Amino acid sequence: MSIRMLRTLIAIDDHKTFTAAAEAVFISHAAVSQQMRALEEEWGVALFDRSRRTPELTPVGREIVAKAREVVRAYDYIVPSTMGDHGFQGDITLGAVPSTLTGLAPAAIMRMKERFHMLSVGLQPGLTATLVPDILRGAVDAAVISRPASLPANIDFITLAEEPLELLASKSLQSDNPNVLLRTSPFIRFSRNAVVGAMVDAWLLREKIRVREAMELQSFEAIESMVYANLGVSITPRLSVQPDHAPDIRRLPLGDDAPVRELGLAYHLQSPKKRLINAVADALQDSIEAGTFRPLGAEA
Repeated sequence: MSIRMLRTLIAIDDHKTFTAAAEAVFISHAAVSQQMRALEEEWGVALFDRSRRTPELTPVGREIVAKAREVVRAYDYIVPSTMGDHGFQGDITLGAVPSTLTGLAPAAIMRMKERFHMLSVGLQPGLTATLVPDILRGAVDAAVISRPASLPANIDFITLAEEPLELLASKSLQSDNPNVLLRTSPFIRFSRNAVVGAMVDAWLLREKIRVREAMELQSFEAIESMVYANLGVSITPRLSVQPDHAPDIRRLPLGDDAPVRELGLAYHLQSPKKRLINAVADALQDSIEAGTFRPLGAEA
């Protein structure tokens, strides 16, 4: 058995087929099959049910994958755990919800790269509902998410910011009343599958506002562009980190009882990269305090 074989086994679980796993770990399909046969012979267990067209992990195989993730995490953390901040090298993969991709996420990653030159930071976009399972299976080390109604017991959550929901409207619209604008303008909805989408639905229901839906999008940047083009109004969080060149649109508060999105960093309690994850949390907090994302070299 080798760490490389365990990484291949984990890749099969992540990508579901031998072919996709081979591409992920940069070896041939035949090499993947050979490695898995070698593991099965060494351990004396069947890792895969090969009676199906696409081999699937057996129950024992799934348990071993979970243990393999712990072993690989521990192996990757041997040097960082003994070298302090100078040991922050290798890689970390962060998940991030769409609303952070043009402001908070790049700002924080930029800070991480400035502080730890030997560190490689990967980014995986996704909604909260997909990123939480990604943390559990080790596909991402941590993720910036909107806090859902509940989290698994083995997921910890560091609150980063509270972002009230607000109405986005074109400057060509005259009214300052969000309720009027929502009732008279086409509504551009953020994905119902997102935590924010569910919060918006609950608020509209509570306020007894029936909207005329025009489109449903998964990108806040796309929503802002549609609003800027006067194609409708929308409700999104007041982002804690604004891109340097945000569209020139109106942002109206929904009132004192406006829903608030709790944005935070989620990670597995048993992650061997906790010190590095704490450094990520620090970079995120520093970016939030700055409030605006401006790339290096950009004019102030």
